Amino acid sequence: MIISLKNKNALIGGSSGGLGKAIAVQLAESGANVTLLARNEEKLKQAVLELPAGEGQKHQFLVTDFSDFEGYKKAISEYFKNNAVDILVNNTNGPKAGSVLEKTVEDFQAAFNMLFQTVQFTTSLALKHMQQNKWGRIINLTSRTVKEPVDTLALSNTIRAAVTTWGKTLANAVAKDAITVNNILTGNFDTERLKHLFTMQAESQGKPLEEIYETTTRQIPAQRLGRPEELASVIAFLASEQASYITGASIAVDGGLIKSL
Repeated sequence: MIISLKNKNALIGGSSGGLGKAIAVQLAESGANVTLLARNEEKLKQAVLELPAGEGQKHQFLVTDFSDFEGYKKAISEYFKNNAVDILVNNTNGPKAGSVLEKTVEDFQAAFNMLFQTVQFTTSLALKHMQQNKWGRIINLTSRTVKEPVDTLALSNTIRAAVTTWGKTLANAVAKDAITVNNILTGNFDTERLKHLFTMQAESQGKPLEEIYETTTRQIPAQRLGRPEELASVIAFLASEQASYITGASIAVDGGLIKSL
């Protein structure tokens, strides 16, 4: 199967590194014009230079911070005044770890703004072109924890579950316009974000970081962490014409870690 995204415009959140960057590279390699979206300008400048670019392809980046919702709304609104998006990959920062009992109302509100409000607002702007064009792909990166919550990720468990059910509801509303909406339930991938979480876990438990990695990988049926490019390949397929009849799905990419059906 050859996946071609030529002449498609993609906007990818959290794409200066990690999973977002891997997705951006794969979509660019498949022919899409890519806009990177993140808060670190220096990383974005470097990342956009690393994107594959064939004849006629144009890549760019937008600097904005998911944790500043008012500033984010202003920046993304300006972007959509001059840009149309065919493929939207909603990928946001991860909120601070912590248990449900230690998080305050303010913590949950901040996480809601960062993980949900930004996704809903961006999608509402992207949908205008998609509905006019009768074609679109919306892909939300959530987490395996929406099915099996992790005690130390209370904010992520809660708000990413909201994004997942919102995505399913939206899929039903826009399917008639040949727009698909799917959720990716991400597992443990070898990224800086995961290393940060594992480091916090190691410190809180008084264990070596290597032990946390070993314990985690033993729990994964595939017996290893995922590679970001493995997730990116799934995204490229869902963004393609070949996936036109897949919508409203929540697809686990986790090496078999989720135990439920």
